[in-house]
Amino acid sequence: MNNEVVLVTGATSGFGRATARRFIQAGARVIATGRRKERLDALGKELGDRLHPIVLDMQDSAALVAAVQGLPKAFADVSILVNNAGGALGLDTAHEAKLDDWIGMIDTNVRGLAVLTRAVLPGMVARRHGLVVNIGSVAAQYPYPGGNVYGATKAFVHQFSLNLRADLVDKNVRVTCIEPGLAETEFSLVRLKDKAKADAVYRGVKPISAEDVAETIFWVANLPAHMNINLIEMMPTQQAFGPFAVHRT
Repeated sequence: MNNEVVLVTGATSGFGRATARRFIQAGARVIATGRRKERLDALGKELGDRLHPIVLDMQDSAALVAAVQGLPKAFADVSILVNNAGGALGLDTAHEAKLDDWIGMIDTNVRGLAVLTRAVLPGMVARRHGLVVNIGSVAAQYPYPGGNVYGATKAFVHQFSLNLRADLVDKNVRVTCIEPGLAETEFSLVRLKDKAKADAVYRGVKPISAEDVAETIFWVANLPAHMNINLIEMMPTQQAFGPFAVHRT
């Protein structure tokens, strides 16, 4: 990993923070982005000068492009992009959902991810060396009540990943979509805005941890360059698939 430069979005908590730590531990240089400056500063103090923090909002397309173009020389040749930033807002049914929540998820999970990927890819292609890891969700595959736009944005991430592979098949740039299930991070707290409700999501279950996902990303990054993992779907042992919903009158 000593020659790799890893760009991790959403590095102020959860999967992103664990991923930044894992790659620094292995000797890589890491660009860590997030909106919360105080958390990025703390991460920088923890991980040292091989971490380059950037305060960045995934909904600001111009800032995303400028950040990539303005990277210092030691961090300019991004070889691994981990598109982790994103999230779910609300669990309201479609006819009751807040439109601002829908727009926020689309702008971050879809538009922000696509813009940043487009900004980074030309360098990978020119160097014929790169890996894009997109963090999706099992919600891309399995609908549930209240998952309306969140699940749809993650379905975009799934299909975007596959289509990137179609375009990059001769460029020596790999693409993997990782789709976690129930994982204990700040995800539910951000979604539900209520700690008691968020804690209840994980009660009685041993969920996937941020470190589990980070280790999976690291495993993908360490595979031979001729091998591409298209998709990983991962769940806790205590999570599976529910029955079909049937509304009876």
